[in-house]
Amino acid sequence: MTLRIGMIGTGWFSRKHAEYLSEMNGVKVQAICGTSMEKAATMAADFQGSQGYDDFKRMLDSEKLDAVYICVPPMAHGQIELELIERNIPFLVEKPLGIDIETPKKILTRLEKSSLLTAVGYHFRYKQSVQRLKKAVNSTTLGMVSGYWMGQMPEIAWWRKQEGSGGQFIEQTTHIVDVLRYVAGEVDEVYANYSNRVNHMKYEQVTVADVGAVSLKMKSGVVATISNTCILPEGVNKVGMTFYTDQNMIEWHPDRIQIKDTSGSIMEELKMDNPYISESEAFLHAVRTGDASQILSDYQDAYQTQLVTCAALESALKGVPVKVK
Repeated sequence: MTLRIGMIGTGWFSRKHAEYLSEMNGVKVQAICGTSMEKAATMAADFQGSQGYDDFKRMLDSEKLDAVYICVPPMAHGQIELELIERNIPFLVEKPLGIDIETPKKILTRLEKSSLLTAVGYHFRYKQSVQRLKKAVNSTTLGMVSGYWMGQMPEIAWWRKQEGSGGQFIEQTTHIVDVLRYVAGEVDEVYANYSNRVNHMKYEQVTVADVGAVSLKMKSGVVATISNTCILPEGVNKVGMTFYTDQNMIEWHPDRIQIKDTSGSIMEELKMDNPYISESEAFLHAVRTGDASQILSDYQDAYQTQLVTCAALESALKGVPVKVK
Protein backbone atom coordinates (compact mmCIF):
# COMPACT_ATOMS: atom_id res chain seq x y z
CA MET A 1 0.00 0.00 0.00
CA THR A 2 1.41 3.36 -1.04
CA LEU A 3 0.53 6.21 1.30
CA ARG A 4 -0.46 9.40 -0.50
CA ILE A 5 0.75 12.45 1.40
CA GLY A 6 -0.28 16.07 1.05
CA MET A 7 2.01 18.92 2.10
CA ILE A 8 0.66 22.29 3.23
CA GLY A 9 3.44 24.86 3.13
CA THR A 10 6.40 25.33 0.80
CA GLY A 11 9.07 26.54 3.22
CA TRP A 12 12.20 24.82 4.49
CA PHE A 13 10.45 22.38 6.83
CA SER A 14 7.90 21.34 4.25
CA ARG A 15 10.60 20.72 1.66
CA LYS A 16 12.78 18.71 4.07
CA HIS A 17 9.84 16.55 5.13
CA ALA A 18 8.90 16.01 1.48
CA GLU A 19 12.46 15.04 0.59
CA TYR A 20 12.62 12.46 3.37
CA LEU A 21 9.16 11.13 2.52
CA SER A 22 10.05 10.76 -1.15
CA GLU A 23 12.92 8.44 -0.20
CA MET A 24 10.70 6.10 1.84
CA ASN A 25 9.27 2.92 0.41
CA GLY A 26 5.52 2.95 -0.04
CA VAL A 27 5.17 6.72 0.34
CA LYS A 28 4.32 9.29 -2.32
CA VAL A 29 4.24 13.07 -2.01
CA GLN A 30 0.95 13.41 -3.86
CA ALA A 31 0.12 17.10 -3.53
CA ILE A 32 1.65 20.36 -2.32
CA CYS A 33 -0.25 23.50 -1.30
CA GLY A 34 1.41 26.91 -1.07
CA THR A 35 0.37 30.51 -0.60
CA SER A 36 0.70 30.94 -4.36
CA MET A 37 0.40 28.62 -7.34
CA GLU A 38 3.92 29.56 -8.36
CA LYS A 39 5.41 28.41 -5.05
CA ALA A 40 3.37 25.21 -5.02
CA ALA A 41 4.15 24.31 -8.63
CA THR A 42 7.85 25.02 -8.17
CA MET A 43 8.09 22.67 -5.21
CA ALA A 44 5.80 20.05 -6.78
CA ALA A 45 8.07 19.90 -9.83
CA ASP A 46 10.78 18.38 -7.64
CA PHE A 47 8.60 15.42 -6.65
CA GLN A 48 7.50 13.13 -9.46
CA GLY A 49 3.75 12.98 -9.94
CA SER A 50 3.04 15.67 -7.37
CA GLN A 51 0.41 18.32 -8.05
CA GLY A 52 0.56 21.93 -6.87
CA TYR A 53 -2.34 23.89 -5.34
CA ASP A 54 -2.83 27.37 -3.93
CA ASP A 55 -5.91 26.47 -1.86
CA PHE A 56 -5.79 23.68 0.71
CA LYS A 57 -9.52 22.90 0.50
CA ARG A 58 -9.25 22.50 -3.26
CA MET A 59 -6.31 20.17 -2.71
CA LEU A 60 -8.33 18.08 -0.27
CA ASP A 61 -11.31 18.02 -2.65
CA SER A 62 -9.18 16.98 -5.62
CA GLU A 63 -6.86 14.42 -4.06
CA LYS A 64 -7.48 11.26 -2.07
CA LEU A 65 -4.89 11.70 0.67
CA ASP A 66 -3.97 9.28 3.44
CA ALA A 67 -2.28 11.94 5.58
CA VAL A 68 -1.26 15.60 5.50
CA TYR A 69 1.80 17.45 6.79
CA ILE A 70 1.09 20.99 8.04
CA CYS A 71 4.22 23.14 7.78
CA VAL A 72 2.97 26.72 8.04
CA PRO A 73 3.99 29.77 10.10
CA PRO A 74 2.59 29.89 13.66
CA MET A 75 -0.08 32.51 12.88
CA ALA A 76 -1.50 30.37 10.03
CA HIS A 77 -2.81 27.51 12.17
CA GLY A 78 -6.48 26.91 12.78
CA GLN A 79 -8.65 26.42 9.70
CA ILE A 80 -6.31 23.82 8.22
CA GLU A 81 -6.42 21.55 11.25
CA LEU A 82 -10.17 21.98 11.71
CA GLU A 83 -10.81 21.06 8.07
CA LEU A 84 -8.66 17.94 8.33
CA ILE A 85 -10.49 16.88 11.49
CA GLU A 86 -13.81 17.39 9.68
CA ARG A 87 -12.59 15.19 6.81
CA ASN A 88 -11.01 12.64 9.18
CA ILE A 89 -7.56 12.94 7.58
CA PRO A 90 -4.59 12.19 9.89
CA PHE A 91 -2.04 14.98 10.12
CA LEU A 92 1.45 15.77 11.34
CA VAL A 93 1.76 19.42 12.28
CA GLU A 94 4.98 21.34 12.85
CA LYS A 95 5.45 23.19 16.12
CA PRO A 96 4.39 25.51 17.57
CA LEU A 97 0.66 24.85 17.52
CA GLY A 98 -0.06 28.57 17.19
CA ILE A 99 0.83 32.01 18.52
CA ASP A 100 -1.59 31.74 21.45
CA ILE A 101 -3.61 29.12 23.30
CA GLU A 102 -7.08 29.98 21.96
CA THR A 103 -6.67 28.46 18.49
CA PRO A 104 -5.00 25.23 19.68
CA LYS A 105 -7.72 24.89 22.33
CA LYS A 106 -10.42 24.96 19.63
CA ILE A 107 -8.53 22.32 17.67
CA LEU A 108 -8.01 20.15 20.76
CA THR A 109 -11.71 20.36 21.65
CA ARG A 110 -12.61 19.05 18.19
CA LEU A 111 -9.95 16.33 18.35
CA GLU A 112 -11.24 15.09 21.70
CA LYS A 113 -14.56 14.32 20.01
CA SER A 114 -12.83 12.16 17.40
CA SER A 115 -10.27 9.38 17.26
CA LEU A 116 -8.17 11.08 14.59
CA LEU A 117 -4.49 10.23 14.46
CA THR A 118 -2.13 13.19 14.96
CA ALA A 119 1.57 13.87 15.47
CA VAL A 120 3.49 17.05 16.25
CA GLY A 121 7.01 17.90 15.14
CA TYR A 122 8.79 17.94 18.48
CA HIS A 123 11.60 16.04 16.83
CA PHE A 124 14.08 16.19 19.73
CA ARG A 125 12.05 13.48 21.46
CA TYR A 126 13.12 11.07 18.73
CA LYS A 127 16.84 11.74 19.16
CA GLN A 128 19.01 9.09 20.77
CA SER A 129 20.45 11.76 23.07
CA VAL A 130 17.04 12.56 24.57
CA GLN A 131 16.19 8.89 25.09
CA ARG A 132 19.54 8.43 26.83
CA LEU A 133 18.91 11.57 28.89
CA LYS A 134 15.47 10.39 29.98
CA LYS A 135 16.89 7.07 31.13
CA ALA A 136 19.75 8.74 33.03
CA VAL A 137 17.49 11.24 34.81
CA ASN A 138 14.90 8.62 35.73
CA SER A 139 17.50 6.66 37.71
CA THR A 140 18.09 9.63 40.06
CA THR A 141 16.20 12.15 42.17
CA LEU A 142 16.07 15.29 40.08
CA GLY A 143 16.42 18.61 41.89
CA MET A 144 16.62 21.35 39.30
CA VAL A 145 17.14 22.05 35.60
CA SER A 146 18.59 24.91 33.59
CA GLY A 147 17.89 25.18 29.87
CA TYR A 148 18.90 27.61 27.16
CA TRP A 149 18.40 28.46 23.50
CA MET A 150 20.86 31.16 22.52
CA GLY A 151 21.33 32.26 18.93
CA GLN A 152 20.31 34.69 16.21
CA MET A 153 17.04 36.13 14.96
CA PRO A 154 15.94 34.27 11.82
CA GLU A 155 15.78 36.40 8.68
CA ILE A 156 12.07 35.75 8.24
CA ALA A 157 9.58 38.62 8.33
CA TRP A 158 6.83 36.79 10.24
CA TRP A 159 9.28 35.51 12.89
CA ARG A 160 10.19 39.07 13.91
CA LYS A 161 6.58 40.05 14.63
CA GLN A 162 4.80 39.02 17.80
CA GLU A 163 1.58 38.47 15.87
CA GLY A 164 3.44 36.27 13.38
CA SER A 165 5.55 33.94 15.51
CA GLY A 166 4.40 34.44 19.09
CA GLY A 167 8.00 35.27 20.03
CA GLN A 168 11.13 33.20 20.52
CA PHE A 169 9.93 31.28 23.57
CA ILE A 170 6.75 30.13 21.80
CA GLU A 171 8.27 29.53 18.35
CA GLN A 172 11.80 28.27 19.07
CA THR A 173 12.52 27.63 22.73
CA THR A 174 9.36 25.53 22.83
CA HIS A 175 11.71 22.62 21.99
CA ILE A 176 13.51 23.07 25.32
CA VAL A 177 10.21 23.30 27.19
CA ASP A 178 9.07 20.11 25.48
CA VAL A 179 12.23 18.19 26.39
CA LEU A 180 11.82 19.40 29.98
CA ARG A 181 8.26 18.07 30.08
CA TYR A 182 9.23 14.82 28.40
CA VAL A 183 12.02 14.14 30.89
CA ALA A 184 10.87 15.84 34.11
CA GLY A 185 7.08 15.94 33.97
CA GLU A 186 4.45 18.66 33.94
CA VAL A 187 4.84 22.34 34.81
CA ASP A 188 2.70 23.93 37.53
CA GLU A 189 3.65 27.62 37.39
CA VAL A 190 5.88 30.01 35.45
CA TYR A 191 7.32 33.47 36.01
CA ALA A 192 8.89 35.21 33.02
CA ASN A 193 10.85 38.35 32.23
CA TYR A 194 11.29 39.40 28.58
CA SER A 195 12.98 42.47 27.15
CA ASN A 196 13.98 44.16 23.88
CA ARG A 197 17.69 44.97 23.98
CA VAL A 198 19.14 44.99 20.47
CA ASN A 199 17.08 43.79 17.52
CA HIS A 200 14.38 46.46 17.58
CA MET A 201 17.14 49.03 17.00
CA LYS A 202 18.97 47.02 14.31
CA TYR A 203 16.00 45.98 12.19
CA GLU A 204 12.66 47.45 11.18
CA GLN A 205 9.32 46.12 12.42
CA VAL A 206 10.74 43.90 15.16
CA THR A 207 8.16 43.43 17.92
CA VAL A 208 9.36 40.18 19.53
CA ALA A 209 11.48 40.26 22.68
CA ASP A 210 15.12 39.36 22.05
CA VAL A 211 16.08 38.27 25.58
CA GLY A 212 14.08 36.30 28.11
CA ALA A 213 14.33 34.23 31.28
CA VAL A 214 11.60 31.95 32.60
CA SER A 215 11.41 30.30 36.01
CA LEU A 216 9.30 27.14 36.10
CA LYS A 217 7.96 25.23 39.09
CA MET A 218 7.23 21.62 38.20
CA LYS A 219 4.34 19.67 39.72
CA SER A 220 6.92 17.26 41.17
CA GLY A 221 8.65 20.07 43.07
CA VAL A 222 11.56 20.31 40.63
CA VAL A 223 12.63 23.88 39.89
CA ALA A 224 13.75 24.88 36.39
CA THR A 225 14.93 27.95 34.53
CA ILE A 226 14.95 28.40 30.77
CA SER A 227 16.65 31.36 29.10
CA ASN A 228 16.75 32.43 25.48
CA THR A 229 18.10 35.18 23.27
CA CYS A 230 18.29 35.96 19.56
CA ILE A 231 20.87 38.78 19.68
CA LEU A 232 24.05 36.74 19.19
CA PRO A 233 26.23 37.16 16.09
CA GLU A 234 26.01 34.57 13.31
CA GLY A 235 27.76 31.33 14.22
CA VAL A 236 27.62 31.89 17.99
CA ASN A 237 25.03 29.49 19.44
CA LYS A 238 24.24 27.50 22.54
CA VAL A 239 21.35 25.05 22.85
CA GLY A 240 20.96 22.56 25.65
CA MET A 241 20.01 21.76 29.24
CA THR A 242 21.70 20.80 32.51
CA PHE A 243 20.00 18.47 34.98
CA TYR A 244 21.12 18.54 38.63
CA THR A 245 20.37 15.38 40.60
CA ASP A 246 21.30 13.73 43.90
CA GLN A 247 23.79 11.52 42.07
CA ASN A 248 25.24 13.56 39.23
CA MET A 249 25.05 16.50 36.87
CA ILE A 250 23.85 15.69 33.36
CA GLU A 251 24.51 18.11 30.52
CA TRP A 252 22.41 17.54 27.42
CA HIS A 253 23.02 18.89 23.95
CA PRO A 254 21.14 17.66 20.88
CA ASP A 255 23.88 15.22 19.83
CA ARG A 256 25.64 14.43 23.08
CA ILE A 257 25.27 14.16 26.84
CA GLN A 258 27.89 14.49 29.55
CA ILE A 259 27.44 12.90 32.97
CA LYS A 260 29.57 14.19 35.85
CA ASP A 261 29.65 12.45 39.23
CA THR A 262 32.14 11.73 42.03
CA SER A 263 34.02 9.25 39.86
CA GLY A 264 34.68 11.75 37.11
CA SER A 265 33.06 12.77 33.86
CA ILE A 266 31.74 10.65 31.01
CA MET A 267 31.07 12.23 27.64
CA GLU A 268 28.80 10.28 25.32
CA GLU A 269 28.99 11.39 21.70
CA LEU A 270 25.85 9.92 20.22
CA LYS A 271 25.31 9.07 16.59
CA MET A 272 24.04 11.81 14.30
CA ASP A 273 20.58 10.35 13.92
CA ASN A 274 17.86 12.02 11.89
CA PRO A 275 14.85 12.65 14.14
CA TYR A 276 12.77 14.03 11.25
CA ILE A 277 12.87 10.64 9.59
CA SER A 278 12.16 8.87 12.88
CA GLU A 279 9.08 10.98 13.63
CA SER A 280 7.73 10.42 10.11
CA GLU A 281 8.32 6.68 10.36
CA ALA A 282 6.40 6.60 13.64
CA PHE A 283 3.54 8.66 12.22
CA LEU A 284 3.24 6.75 8.96
CA HIS A 285 3.43 3.42 10.77
CA ALA A 286 0.40 4.58 12.76
CA VAL A 287 -1.42 5.69 9.60
CA ARG A 288 -0.84 2.25 8.06
CA THR A 289 -1.57 0.07 11.08
CA GLY A 290 -3.49 2.13 13.62
CA ASP A 291 -0.69 1.52 16.13
CA ALA A 292 0.22 4.95 17.51
CA SER A 293 2.56 3.68 20.24
CA GLN A 294 5.68 4.90 18.41
CA ILE A 295 4.42 8.51 18.18
CA LEU A 296 6.17 10.41 20.97
CA SER A 297 4.22 13.66 20.60
CA ASP A 298 0.59 13.87 19.52
CA TYR A 299 -1.61 16.98 19.50
CA GLN A 300 -2.96 16.40 22.98
CA ASP A 301 0.54 16.13 24.46
CA ALA A 302 1.96 19.04 22.45
CA TYR A 303 -0.91 21.19 23.71
CA GLN A 304 0.59 20.90 27.20
CA THR A 305 3.84 22.40 25.91
CA GLN A 306 1.87 25.20 24.25
CA LEU A 307 0.16 25.90 27.57
CA VAL A 308 3.55 26.44 29.21
CA THR A 309 4.98 28.74 26.54
CA CYS A 310 1.80 30.82 26.40
CA ALA A 311 1.69 31.06 30.19
CA ALA A 312 5.25 32.41 30.07
CA LEU A 313 4.19 35.13 27.62
CA GLU A 314 1.25 36.05 29.84
CA SER A 315 3.57 36.25 32.84
CA ALA A 316 6.04 38.47 31.00
CA LEU A 317 3.25 40.83 29.93
CA LYS A 318 1.59 41.00 33.36
CA GLY A 319 4.71 40.82 35.52
CA VAL A 320 3.27 38.11 37.78
CA PRO A 321 3.57 34.32 38.14
CA VAL A 322 1.02 32.40 36.06
CA LYS A 323 -0.41 28.95 36.73
CA VAL A 324 -0.27 26.52 33.81
CA LYS A 325 -3.81 25.33 33.22
